[in-house]
Amino acid sequence: MLTSEQIDQLADELHQSETTRTPVEHFSKRFPVMTIEDGYRISRAWVARQIAEGRQVIGHKIGLTSRAMQQASQIDEPDYGTLLDSMLFTCQPGEVLEIPAQRFIAPRVEVELAFILNKDLQGPDVDVEQVLAATEYVTPAIEIIDARIEQFDRHTKAMRKVFDTISDNAANAGIVVGAGRADARAIDRPWVGAILRQNGVVEETGLAAGVQGDPAIGIAWLANKLAPWGESLKAGQIVLAGSFTRPVTAKVGDLFEADYGPLGKMAFKFV
Repeated sequence: MLTSEQIDQLADELHQSETTRTPVEHFSKRFPVMTIEDGYRISRAWVARQIAEGRQVIGHKIGLTSRAMQQASQIDEPDYGTLLDSMLFTCQPGEVLEIPAQRFIAPRVEVELAFILNKDLQGPDVDVEQVLAATEYVTPAIEIIDARIEQFDRHTKAMRKVFDTISDNAANAGIVVGAGRADARAIDRPWVGAILRQNGVVEETGLAAGVQGDPAIGIAWLANKLAPWGESLKAGQIVLAGSFTRPVTAKVGDLFEADYGPLGKMAFKFV
């Protein structure tokens, strides 16, 4: 386990990485003894620095929700991070939202569903039924993930470990919303589907069943995971339930269209 001084040092490095748009090397390589708990301590210390600069917490994200991603990361559960107001982008129907690419280091986009809460969810015994009762609506959402800690080691090309991803706020850097809204009980959540086009080409398709069978399961899991930290999900917060497509690399000029069928469409371009 890392010391408090090391936690603060690494949180400062993350903060500097975001400010300068320069990724840092893998924390797990420099500190082989670090644990998953250390990763969450670093992430929380980084969030504290963001709050000190005036940003506000607007919700949370859940990552590594697919079995394939968990096996690749050698873990048996998802991870999570914090959403800040500075990360939120809102599409208007029929318009193409412009997203400044210079805000990111190595952006990639993922297709998700977001749960908007109207009641608090306090673990440790939250279940799916309680999640549905606390959800005002679900809505399509795109997560923009990034790499303040480089994805691949600059020397060995080894992929970063889960400790690094967790430290890096579970890779979260942005969220795009603005499509339709639906009652979480009224829709067949596992069968919600989406088509992601990049510059007119279908790059990804997926079903929300890829998120633990039902994206609501992850919301309950997160509420229970936050409880030992003295934290909970709050009314008014956005919770990203996890991606049901692979991440798609974005670069300047790329136009993305996310089509969720009955739940609407979103279009955005990196400029």
